[in-house]
Amino acid sequence: MNRYKTLAANTVILGLGQFGSKLLVFLMMGFYQAALGKQGYGEVNNIVDTATLIMALATLSVGESIIRFGIDTAYDNRQVFSIGIDITFAGVAASTLFVPLIYMFGGLFPDSTVFTLLREYSWLTILYVTTGSVKSSCALFVRSIGHVKLYAVDGILTTVMNIVFNVILLFTFRLGNLGYLLSVILADVCSIVFLSFTAKLWSYYTFKGLDRAMIGVMLRFCIPMIPTTIMWWIINVSDSFMISEMIGMESSGIYKAASRFPSMISIFSGIFSQAWNMSAISENNSRTIAKFYTNVFDIFQSTVYVIAAALFVAIKPLILLIYDEAFYDAYLATPFIIMSVVFTCFSTFMGSVYVASKQSVRSMVTAAIGAGVNIILNIIMINLWGIYGATFASFLSFIIIFAVRAADTHRIVYMDLRLPKMGFNVLILLAMGTVIFNVKNDVMFYTALIGLFVIILAFNFKAGLRAVRMIMKKEVTE
Repeated sequence: MNRYKTLAANTVILGLGQFGSKLLVFLMMGFYQAALGKQGYGEVNNIVDTATLIMALATLSVGESIIRFGIDTAYDNRQVFSIGIDITFAGVAASTLFVPLIYMFGGLFPDSTVFTLLREYSWLTILYVTTGSVKSSCALFVRSIGHVKLYAVDGILTTVMNIVFNVILLFTFRLGNLGYLLSVILADVCSIVFLSFTAKLWSYYTFKGLDRAMIGVMLRFCIPMIPTTIMWWIINVSDSFMISEMIGMESSGIYKAASRFPSMISIFSGIFSQAWNMSAISENNSRTIAKFYTNVFDIFQSTVYVIAAALFVAIKPLILLIYDEAFYDAYLATPFIIMSVVFTCFSTFMGSVYVASKQSVRSMVTAAIGAGVNIILNIIMINLWGIYGATFASFLSFIIIFAVRAADTHRIVYMDLRLPKMGFNVLILLAMGTVIFNVKNDVMFYTALIGLFVIILAFNFKAGLRAVRMIMKKEVTE
């Protein structure tokens, strides 16, 4: 199987497993919003975002090392898994420090909406961190040793169990934020049990004989990822936190609702990135790696443009169909969110160069630049334009991250980014965003959006045909 076919096969398998589960979540969106309301929806997302940050800090982002060294056949899988799990459990224990810290900050800022919320749910947040961290380490290891189908099945199982628990706790017992968070926790427990038995994870774990040199290698790779994760968290999450503090929790709920459908692009990108990282690590020493990167990025960016353009066309009817009535105006905030996600995808692709070449420090520095820009722009633009200012700030931040990473990774692997092609597609997407902002007549609205979508589809059609040809070949020498 040629490397393009391997990449495509892994993407399809992961996609079948994860897209179905994500689709279920989207279909449940209106129910969540109706059950929680604007304020509750904003609150629960702030809690989840905080837990995500604690996971990365407490576990030293060891999941990055598990996937990187688990894939690499030069390293012992038992050592990788054992070290990863030990660090995960040590991190879970350390995460309990969050409780006194949040009470301390809550005392220093008694009027803070966010700190008051986090103090109320502090111990539940730690339980969320515990199950989420262990589940993540187990799932990443399963994927790293080639059980891609099992990893995909686990994604569906986790989502189904999450929805089942949501129906019981959120809708039947009406536990609100508590029910939502407990549903995720219980679903993660089910996932841990499932993966442990199906992949026989206990056979990879050893209590003694850990290789100290291997511990050092894994820590040197993942520790620089902690600041990187913090920076990505700041860029992706600071918007909703700052909106909560500056203009209220209800506005944060609207912002989160507006972000959900654009994240469909991230779903595709995330699925592809999982498969792509496996290929990038495996092919890292290939003599034709630069050509491989160029070809894959060309096809990848074309796919992202087409998905983004399709989302521009569908975003308003999707929101009106699925969201609760209180969230109907959220579509007006989506244009720059969609554009932000497009450049997030491109930045993540550039980040795969750092993963494959073990240059995690450079990943951290480039993310730090974007985080600094994002905070400054948020302070200025949220005050000026509210939610719309936050979306524009994110858009500019991700463009900067992509530009910096593109220039930096050029020194490691030369890629032709097809910049004229990128410029044309971005202009068409911006034109579609202008239509959403300004056109109120439905006939003109959809006519303009569909026409622009056809232009993007036609312009990127050639890349799709090229992808099919490369996948169908028995061997590819490029």
